[in-house]
Amino acid sequence: PGPAARAELRVRVRLPGGQVTEESLQADSGADCVSLELRAADGALVTLTADFRQEVKIFRALILGELERGQSQFQALCFVTRLHRNEIIPSESMAKLRQKNPRTVRQAEEVRGLEHLSMDVAVNFSKGAQLSSHIHNVCAEAKEAIYTREEDVKFWLEKGVDGSMFEVLPQGSDLPELQRCRLCPDRWKPCICSYSLSIEWYPCMLKYCKSRDAGGKVSSYKCGIRSCQKGYTFDYYVPQKQLCLWDEET
Repeated sequence: PGPAARAELRVRVRLPGGQVTEESLQADSGADCVSLELRAADGALVTLTADFRQEVKIFRALILGELERGQSQFQALCFVTRLHRNEIIPSESMAKLRQKNPRTVRQAEEVRGLEHLSMDVAVNFSKGAQLSSHIHNVCAEAKEAIYTREEDVKFWLEKGVDGSMFEVLPQGSDLPELQRCRLCPDRWKPCICSYSLSIEWYPCMLKYCKSRDAGGKVSSYKCGIRSCQKGYTFDYYVPQKQLCLWDEET
């Protein structure tokens, strides 16, 4: 590989229920992005794409539909949020990762707190490429269901992104009758849906070790990674509860 390295790593990861799943980690240092993909315990395929260049992260969930309840084979959702520094290791470091024991089942060393995000803005798919070129590929199945939040939009607008791709969604304050989907008895009424996902294992930090040369001079070098697990819950408006059948009182 030249200066721009592309690499894929497959890691066996233990899910909260005890099942083992395989997670795929891909890094492209030329495009300065990384992506992780895993199948959750409920069968949903969850992908996280981190676009370091644009400071954007994209979560995509492909959720198996309930055919007997009139849903299609699967439902796709995309949640786009701001990528902060030090959330995940850089793409060039990810591209260099190797594992000595591919059969090892891994669990994250650190559990980062659950993040609850109110996704109050819709993103127009056809214009989304200028926010991140990855939206076009990652969210192709979720054209009508790409969500972000107002505070992230403000950050991107200050960077010069075109505001016409964003549309503010109805809020509970605008529509007092708007309920959470899990409390809404009518399947065809609009409501606020909740979807939770978890990235079970990802390299969140680089570890540095110190070495001393013959003259006693101390220097530090990268000597590994720290792994994290993090869960997210996204709340967002849907025009009908039929689009949110998983969010029901159990």
